[in-house]
Amino acid sequence: MVAFVPAQALKESYEILGNFYTVDVSKHCTVECRNVLEIIAKSVRPADVNDIPLRKPDAVFVMMNPGSSQPLVEVNYRIAADQIANLNISLVPTKPDTTQYQVMRVMKCFDLKHVRVLNLSDLRCTKSPLFIQQYKQLEAEQQFDAHSVFSKLRRKELKEQLLKYADLPVVRAWGVSPHLDPLIERCEATLMPLKNVSGLLKEGTTNKYLHPLPSLQKQQEEWVNRMVEQAGTLFST
Repeated sequence: MVAFVPAQALKESYEILGNFYTVDVSKHCTVECRNVLEIIAKSVRPADVNDIPLRKPDAVFVMMNPGSSQPLVEVNYRIAADQIANLNISLVPTKPDTTQYQVMRVMKCFDLKHVRVLNLSDLRCTKSPLFIQQYKQLEAEQQFDAHSVFSKLRRKELKEQLLKYADLPVVRAWGVSPHLDPLIERCEATLMPLKNVSGLLKEGTTNKYLHPLPSLQKQQEEWVNRMVEQAGTLFST
């Protein structure tokens, strides 16, 4: 049984930084996004936070979307939809949420110093049903699928964040909603060349991986314990 480390203790050890941006999809459609989150031990944090994306992380977690994630400073970075392949990275301090604490608990068990979090979609939307509705409308009505780093338009960015590291441990943790299938299919297709991919697969499914933050604390503790048990092999290779 893994000790369930309190959030306050985790905050003393790790720093969280993210890259936030706004996309002008069309004249009447603007969306708020975050494309990457870096969880890094304060003991190894470089003086310049923008050196962090150049590091090879110890692992990458792929989740559904950024949810309630928000910067702790004002960010005013807008980009047109047709320019998103040229998206810049400028990390800022980010308010941690309970999902990220779950990742930190796994990090602490294996003494991981740096985990990168990517998402099936960059859309910052707190409620899952609203997120699903939003991404489907963007793709159907605006023909805009580049809200996801796993879209073809953003392959260069994904290579820098993940694909250039063939042996990098990757944990799939995007949840079990059937509405995610189009996003999951794109993601899984890009992960195929990687050698070290894992996740807690929901029984009876082939592509639904348990999210780190189920509703009950007992279930959250179970997720950490199961992830640590499975990841013993993942992080030792």
